[in-house]
Amino acid sequence: MNARHIDERSDEGYTPETTHAEFGAGNPHLRITRDGERAEFALEADVVRIGSAADNELRLDGADPVHATITHDERDEYVLDMHGEGEMNANPDADATHPGERMQTLRTGARFTVGEWTLVYAREEFADHGRPYGGRLGGEYSDQPLQPERPDYSDEGGVETDAPTHADSAEEK
Repeated sequence: MNARHIDERSDEGYTPETTHAEFGAGNPHLRITRDGERAEFALEADVVRIGSAADNELRLDGADPVHATITHDERDEYVLDMHGEGEMNANPDADATHPGERMQTLRTGARFTVGEWTLVYAREEFADHGRPYGGRLGGEYSDQPLQPERPDYSDEGGVETDAPTHADSAEEK
């Protein structure tokens, strides 16, 4: 095992960057499949409702009217809230998720199902806050430096859309 401490690193060579990109950067999207059908859906709105209802941003046949919601939150994270039946990567009872609810913060590769549809979240590594600082080149385990604090995204505003904003969604509940 390497006995070198991370504070003893040379300043020469590779310098990792953070995964704190601009608000909404990194082309966040869903890859959607069912029985050979394939599609991609860009997550461009603050709130994306997924289901069979006509006014949803993402309509999927055979789903509940509002089966799931993905919210782009103030931390620049995309959070899945499963309202209907379906599989998801996260254990909803785990400490690292959102306690007491069928919710999870999405990371690249996160998979969930809505009816017969399989959806996989993806976001480019430079903007995926869950990626290690500097990616694989930034170090491993205890030899990995911590990222600087996340920027304050509150002044960034939301994405322009006809979809409901975070405040609108809170009023609907």
